Formats: sequence, C-alpha cells, structure tokens
Amino acid sequence: MSGTTTRRPGVVLAVILVTQLMVILDATVVNIAMPKIQHALDFSPSSLSWVQNAYALAFGGLLLLGARAGDLLGRRRVFITGVSVFTLASLLGGLAPNAELLLTARVLQGVGGAIAAPAALTLMMLTYREGPERMKALGYYSLVSSGGGSVGLVLGGMLTDWASWRWGLFINVPIGIGLIIAARLVLTETERETGRFDIAGALTSTIGISSLVYGFIRVAEIGWTAPEALAAFSAGVVLLVAFVLIERRVSHPIVPLRLFRSASRSASYVTMLLVVGTMMGMFFFLTQYLQGVLELSPLAAGLAFLPMTGLLFASSRVVPKILNRIDGSRLMLLGSVLITTGTLWLLRLDTNSSYLADVVGPMVVFGFGAGMLFIPLVGRAIANVAPEDSGAASGLLNVVQQVGGALGLGILVTLFGTANRNSTGTTPRAVLTDGVHAAFIGALVYAALSLTMIVISVKPWTWLKRPAEGDPLAVDAEAKALVETEGTSGTVGIHA
Repeated sequence: MSGTTTRRPGVVLAVILVTQLMVILDATVVNIAMPKIQHALDFSPSSLSWVQNAYALAFGGLLLLGARAGDLLGRRRVFITGVSVFTLASLLGGLAPNAELLLTARVLQGVGGAIAAPAALTLMMLTYREGPERMKALGYYSLVSSGGGSVGLVLGGMLTDWASWRWGLFINVPIGIGLIIAARLVLTETERETGRFDIAGALTSTIGISSLVYGFIRVAEIGWTAPEALAAFSAGVVLLVAFVLIERRVSHPIVPLRLFRSASRSASYVTMLLVVGTMMGMFFFLTQYLQGVLELSPLAAGLAFLPMTGLLFASSRVVPKILNRIDGSRLMLLGSVLITTGTLWLLRLDTNSSYLADVVGPMVVFGFGAGMLFIPLVGRAIANVAPEDSGAASGLLNVVQQVGGALGLGILVTLFGTANRNSTGTTPRAVLTDGVHAAFIGALVYAALSLTMIVISVKPWTWLKRPAEGDPLAVDAEAKALVETEGTSGTVGIHA
C-alpha cells in the first residue's frame, strides 16, 4: 500500500487505539473532577463550563482543518505534531495555578486533538485493506471509543479522590511521550496531496461559535443587558454569516455547503446538535448534583454513571448487528422517546432524593435511548454522500457533536445561572438544586425538539403503507463501520 506502513500493523493499531483512548479519557476524567477544579481555581458556577467548552470548541472548530492538514502535509507528521501539542497542553493544564492558564491549556488540548484524531483514523484505514482485517480493526476502535468514556469516569474519580484533579491531566504526559516515540518507529509518511487550507473558514466558524457560547455564559453571570454579552452575540452572528459567504466562494471549503442540499441530511445534523446538547447538559449538571447535593465522592460519582455508560457501550456492539432486521427509523424514534422520558424523569430530583431511588432509573432509560438512537442517526447523516464528500460529511458530523455540546451547554448554563441568582433556597444544596432543575428543563426542551425533528423526518404515520425493508435508513456494511468509528466516539467519549 503506497504511502503508509504495512510493517507491524498490530503495533500501528495499538498506537492509534491508545491515542483515541487518551482523547476519550481526557474528556471524562476532567468532567468528573469539575467540582474540585471549581474549588481549587475559583471558577464561578457559570464559568466552570468553559473547562469543557474550551476543549470542545477548539477540537470541533479545527477538526476539518486538521483533516485537511493531514492530506496536504503528510499524516505521520501531522499525527506526531497533534499528539505533541496535546501532551504539552496536558502538562500545562496540570501545572495551571489559575483558571486562565487552565482554559488556555484546554484550548491547546483541543487544537492537538483536532490535528491528531483525523490523521490517526486515516492511518488505520490505510494500514488495513478492506475486508475482515479492517473490520476487526474498526471494531477495536469502536470498542475503545465507546468503552473509554466509562473507564475515564472511574479513573477520574480515583485520581481525584486519591491524588488530585491535576493527575487527570498529568496522566496524558507519559502516554503522549510513548505515542510520539512509537509513531516515529512504526509509521511511514503518506504522500502529500495538493490544495489549499481554508484558514478563513476555520477561524470565522470557530470564533463565531465561541462568541455565541461566551455570550450565553456571560448572560448567566451578569444578565441579558450586559454590553459585553450583547457584543459577543453580535460578533458571533456576523462571523457565522461571513463563514457561510467564505464557504460559498473558496475552492477548497472545510464545509462543502452542498452537503446541506439534502433535507434528510440537514435534519440529521440538527437532530444530532440537539441530542448532544441534551447529553452534555445531563452529564455536566448531574455531576454537580451527585457531588454537590448527594455529596458523593468523585470516585463514587464516576461509578454512579456506569449504568448509563454501560448501556451506551453495550448498544454500540448490538445495534449495528440488528439494523438489518429492525427498521432504523423505528430505533431512532424509540430512542428519542426514551431520551425525552429520561430527561423528564430527572426533573423530579430535589434535595431529598437518593441515588438508587431517583437517579439510576432515569440514567438507565436515557442510556438505553441514546444507544438506540445514535447509530441509525449517524447512518442517516452519511447515507447517499458522494465519494468525494464522504470525509467531509463524517468530519462535519463530529464537528456538529462538538459544537452541539458546547453551544447547548452554554445555553443551559444561562438557565442554571439565572436560577441560581433567583433561588429562594436557604442552603447551598438547595440553591444548586434549583440551578440544576432549571438546566434539566432546558435539556428537556432540547430532547423534545430533537424528538419533533425525528417525527417530521421519519414520518411514522407512513410506516403502515410501506414494508420495513424499504426503510431509507438501512445501513450497509461499509456505513455501519463508519457509524461505529465516527458515531460512538461522540456519544460516550467526547460528550461524557
């Protein structure tokens, strides 16, 4: 195979899997340590979300540019550069003496991840030819993507409880150094393609979305009439309009706008945006509730999420195997109903709730629903894409997941902060519960909107008029492989 190594393919696969695990662990390890980070670096309840959003926005905003860099500069070089940036940023974050330096490190981690992740997956596809060996490799990749989130929650709890939240970042340093050494030994450089970088598109989209998220978070802290919040909203809108105009004119856009000509695909992207916003809100604020109201330790809080993440992991193994026998649109609809039900159930939480009686149930319902929904939804988003746009379509889906999480969480933080300011609670636990309740109401709105989008898209009232095998959401073998590699990583790993 020209342009990549066929020596020791098992070692190449190990390098790629460890890289994916490092990125997944980083997201969940940091999430479970949020309350400790807030106390140590004096984050406000609203600004704490930037620890998650700084990474998500940088990663999502630059992901397509990172993929383009691998094409133009060589994937081995780009992979090593991305892992190096991620490793140094992890060290910087672990040493951060204040909130500003930690957020800077999180942005740099996102940049490193956006550079390394696309190159890693492409190197794996080049190392293994189509057939059983590639499918086996993709299965391992999916296993790490979906199971790594659960491992990160528990590991993050252990490190935070037994050492410090800083070790959730320090742990990446020896792993990253080992990856760099191994990559230099076993990876061979790929051939470079010709073309240009869409720098203007990447910057306007990333800064535009970041401005909107910043505006929502500032509203949560100082209200809707604050000049800086209004300025952030205005800048965000202007930059995103400029982004669309740029993408219409450049010769090599990072987001080919023709992808949105399909109403079905556009609806899938919007649905993914809403579903991930729901999940991000649930993870972020339930973490606050478990540790701040139920007073669980970080380790216990990490273990508390296992009923949901376990179901997500199991679903990633089972759903692709049953899609040939079950109408994918039915799975999407049922999954969305369960997500909405689980989110609605969380509204019952108060200061007197308990984990076993009041938290496990909605977690199980939510996890079961998300596991059923994501794979057919991803299949719908990448179906019938022209070969020349397949990379952009799957990459854009990952971007939508990151942006949906960041923007969705930013809006929920606004609801959380407003409820905190207006709370009549007499104790910190009561005030926190009021804020979490308001955030879950916002998450329920996301879930209801995503359910509405799915109902409109799949038209369940027509199912009696056509056979199940005519389902346009049926996913063939190649699409299922792409679903597993692109879809499950976002559902468990990045957004947990």
